[in-house]
Amino acid sequence: MKATSLFSTMVVLFVAFLFATPAVADKSSDQQIQKDVEKLLQSKKEFQGVTATTDDQIVTLQGTVNLYIDLVNVEKRVKRIKRVDGIRNHVTINSNVPDDELRETLGDKLAYDRVGYGVAFNAINLGVKDGVVTLGGNVHDYPSRDSAVSLAEITPGVKDVIDNIEVAPTSFFDDDLRQKLYRAIYRYPTLQRYAINPAKPIRIVVDNGHVTLYGVVDTPLDKQLASNQANSVPGVFSVDNQLIVSSQQPK
Repeated sequence: MKATSLFSTMVVLFVAFLFATPAVADKSSDQQIQKDVEKLLQSKKEFQGVTATTDDQIVTLQGTVNLYIDLVNVEKRVKRIKRVDGIRNHVTINSNVPDDELRETLGDKLAYDRVGYGVAFNAINLGVKDGVVTLGGNVHDYPSRDSAVSLAEITPGVKDVIDNIEVAPTSFFDDDLRQKLYRAIYRYPTLQRYAINPAKPIRIVVDNGHVTLYGVVDTPLDKQLASNQANSVPGVFSVDNQLIVSSQQPK
């Protein structure tokens, strides 16, 4: 009888120990995670304005950073810390740049991005609302898309980046057309002056033989000539002329 009672008591104690152990382990994990997160935040100058708390292996980040890329990076770095199960990111951008100013600054950067790497074949459009940047349009390769997104992420005042850029599918036929179209347009005597501008103001988008022209030209004649030259290239199925004449450009 006594042996049975003793055995029952041992079973109860063992079960209680099993249920209690995770709680101790969780608390220990939280303490270690908190220690590792604080070490990370203190080691990076760009994270100095960020604080963290840890509960049930969930890290809550608060505070401010100067750039959107810093906000993205602090979350990525914390996620890599051992035993972190999740993150609540309440970090904000410490900047207040007006939308018009931000749009102009980022627009200038994007216009000259990827110069020397087929910039004439990229046509990116830009929207800015309350610091949130939306990138759209078309590019001819993934490095061009990634570069545009990276530019937005490191621009002061940007609070979020929405990437809606479409990347053209790989096509040797379209690649050949791009080169022929570039020569036909930029080497045409009346249009040669546009080739001097490294930003290449006449942008050429090719999709399965269908061509769209974007950008800004000086005169209606230049707009028509660019369209004529594009249509003259063998293999072009259609030309959609979206060029804007500078004098007709909305302010």
